[in-house]
Amino acid sequence: MIILRMLLGRVLSLVPLLLGVTLFVFVVMRFSPVDPAIAALGDSNPTEAQLDQFRSENGLLDPWPVQYGRFVWQLLHGDFGTSVITKQSVGATISTALPLTIQLTLMGLVIAVVFGLLFGVVSAIFRDRWPDQVIRIVSLAGVAAPAFWIALLLVQWLAVGQGLFPTSGYISPQDSFGGWLNSMTLPAIALAAPVAAQLTRIIRTSMVEELDKDYVRTARGGGLPPVVVVGRNVLRNALVNPLTVLGLRVGFLLGGAVVIETMFALPGMGQNMIQAVKDGDTAKVQGFVITIAAIFVLVNLVVDILYVIANPRLRSRS
Repeated sequence: MIILRMLLGRVLSLVPLLLGVTLFVFVVMRFSPVDPAIAALGDSNPTEAQLDQFRSENGLLDPWPVQYGRFVWQLLHGDFGTSVITKQSVGATISTALPLTIQLTLMGLVIAVVFGLLFGVVSAIFRDRWPDQVIRIVSLAGVAAPAFWIALLLVQWLAVGQGLFPTSGYISPQDSFGGWLNSMTLPAIALAAPVAAQLTRIIRTSMVEELDKDYVRTARGGGLPPVVVVGRNVLRNALVNPLTVLGLRVGFLLGGAVVIETMFALPGMGQNMIQAVKDGDTAKVQGFVITIAAIFVLVNLVVDILYVIANPRLRSRS
């Protein structure tokens, strides 16, 4: 019942949230200095009459509330609209670009969770000793370093310097799994590094709090091996708080993918979105943003459900 109530509340709150996102993007795009008519017809040196005709045919001369209402109406019917620049369906463009962004986000998430969990546990176990000091310095540097700067260092060291990875480009896993892994490794590491550093700090703090509790001392005094105490009890209890933070970090990964995809010339949502902003393509920008926002909300809903499952005290209290 708790989970069903949470699902119902989040689904109901999803509608005004996504409408607010579309309204915000719509208003921001209206202040863009880029004229979609000029962006679409600029190569042919159009006259003012041709520009006005283009704006009239594509509804760009309609009042803002009419344009926004048209977009919302199409959205309610599962239609993201049509790009006024490329004349292609926005939904078709999203279906092509979204899989790559999801691949990059999931790969970055796995790397962040694995290294954050490993370094966080080691740092807590060796508290105030040299492994803890080294990991704390590295994690603080990772939190302070932006993903794009880490990407530049990785390209300089491993791609240009050592030639181990390509500097840009994308290979589909259907064409070559090895080539896909090679083309996605550096972008995923650059995207995951700040998140891994943050998770390391959070997991270390949660682990230290659990290790200082009475039940841990009792378990150790009873002769239980440290591996059993840490793995079965301490780690499980310590991961409740990092689990809630992980949902927010997924949003960071989705947002960071916009920059990382552009730097590595990956044809995902990020590169398409930046090009749409340059072109003043409102329909495409709104479609991309609302898709990312919906994914972010759904991921946080899943994380909240896992939090209820992992926290028996919350269930018993309710």
